[in-house]
Amino acid sequence: MSLDADIERVLFTEEQISKRVSELASQIDVDFNTTTASPVVVGVATGAFLFLADLVRKIKIPVLVDFIRAESYGSGTVSNGAPRISFDLKIDIQGKHVILVEDIVDTGNTLSCLIAHLKSKGASSISVCTLLDKPARRKVNFELVGKGKYYCGFECPDYFVVGYGFDLAELYRNLPYVGVLKPELYK
Repeated sequence: MSLDADIERVLFTEEQISKRVSELASQIDVDFNTTTASPVVVGVATGAFLFLADLVRKIKIPVLVDFIRAESYGSGTVSNGAPRISFDLKIDIQGKHVILVEDIVDTGNTLSCLIAHLKSKGASSISVCTLLDKPARRKVNFELVGKGKYYCGFECPDYFVVGYGFDLAELYRNLPYVGVLKPELYK
């Protein structure tokens, strides 16, 4: 069984992703080079794990790494609109700069929930670094905290995408690219 056969078309190739991740890492290096404390890079599990791993390996400044999990999709293809935190940080972020690493910013519900949660834990600033931004589906606007910045890899058209961490019922995450899944596989 080849996962590639389930892909209608590739949106972002492995090479495009690698180049863009390097650019994002370089920008983070520049923006956080003058901070006295190492920023805490927080990956949103599970979708952001590949992006997070590639990103932190290309960041040259010292960083701390942790994970958080917010669930809003279950095994479906549409967010239920009510994310809940099911796995929290182990690092104390009180007074620290946090870079929240997301796979995709879609409706904004999950991101808004996560930012509020991290703010309640006392982060001095919260930046967001997302591989994909899907503004066509935005329902909730989010506000960064302190001197937080927004880093975006690619703007994504309103398709259901898989690969490079994105999944359908936990499958397809291991594809090295981001592709559009054939609609007959999820409708």
